[in-house]
Amino acid sequence: MAPHRKSRPPSSLGIRTPALATAALTSVALLSQTADASPAAEPRPSTEEVQKKIDDLYQQAGTATEKYNAAKEKTTKQRKRVATLLDDVAQRTEKLNSAREALGTFAAAQYRTGASAPDTASLLLADNPQDYFDQTQLMNRLTARQKQAVDEYVTERATTSKKRQDASEGLETLTTTQSTLKTSKADVQRKLAEARELLSKLTAEEKARLAAIERKKQEEAQRKADELARQQAADAERRRQEAATQDTGTATGSGSGNASGSDSASSTKAAKALAFARAQIGKPYVWGASGPGSYDCSGLTQAAWKAAGVTLPRTTWDQVDTGTTVSVDNAQPGDLVFFYDDISHVGIYIGDGMMIHAPKPGAYVREESIYYMPIHSVVRPG
Repeated sequence: MAPHRKSRPPSSLGIRTPALATAALTSVALLSQTADASPAAEPRPSTEEVQKKIDDLYQQAGTATEKYNAAKEKTTKQRKRVATLLDDVAQRTEKLNSAREALGTFAAAQYRTGASAPDTASLLLADNPQDYFDQTQLMNRLTARQKQAVDEYVTERATTSKKRQDASEGLETLTTTQSTLKTSKADVQRKLAEARELLSKLTAEEKARLAAIERKKQEEAQRKADELARQQAADAERRRQEAATQDTGTATGSGSGNASGSDSASSTKAAKALAFARAQIGKPYVWGASGPGSYDCSGLTQAAWKAAGVTLPRTTWDQVDTGTTVSVDNAQPGDLVFFYDDISHVGIYIGDGMMIHAPKPGAYVREESIYYMPIHSVVRPG
């Protein structure tokens, strides 16, 4: 009879006791609950926060636009400079070839007469022909015409080499600037895409709330503009009364007459610039544009003053340094009003606390209070 065999213990993969089974089931349930639980949703930003974010993105896009404008202007200038250098190199190369041919003619003549064949070969193979010709025994055999040909060759070769180096460096700089241009363009597009995405996610109620915030902002800016208009009107009236009390029969001198003429000329130019700006109202803002169908902020001010016969630089950062800085209280029609700490926006003052400007993408050239944005400075173009 076969011996009794002990039963095989349960597999280690199995559950040995009810207690262990309960614990395992509990763990599975907890893991399942953890996996099914969704992460805590981030709190939705308020409409005010969305408004600020959009404003910030548009300002950043404006800054990137000015960088783009600066790089584009620089690229245009550098491309012209490189083209000029390359043309110069080509012309000088022709001169160099002519000088080399002249030397070859003299060398051939020397060879035919047997005057100095080895010397001629050394001349044409030398790195610096002038060093070779400095040898007294050869210089004594050169005619004045031959010496002039050598001098012209040496000078032309050195100049051509320098121009070639300048052209090469110019091409490298142009490549770097073109890279900056592409980067700035990408920055503008990215910021505008972020702003559009934020706007697209707003509900109808949030869009209505956003519009209400915008109206309130414009109303406050208009209130400040009206206040400035009253102040400037009062100042103008006071100046008229002071002028009326002066003795009009007293000679003021020729210098005062010249100043009056200068002021009149400046006012005429400012009026022309404003007339041009008003004619652009309703045209779309397009970053990097300077007319005639669309504008960005500095493109509009540049075009307006160009119509008045005054050349302004392309970017806000350069325009702010062109002319005389005046206080906001003393702003006159035609003055340039700059905004933000980074001077990334500009408009043209029309009086009564108002300006004409190209605001931002999606908007059109329009009149608006200068207090709609934080003012940096006011500049009177010279």
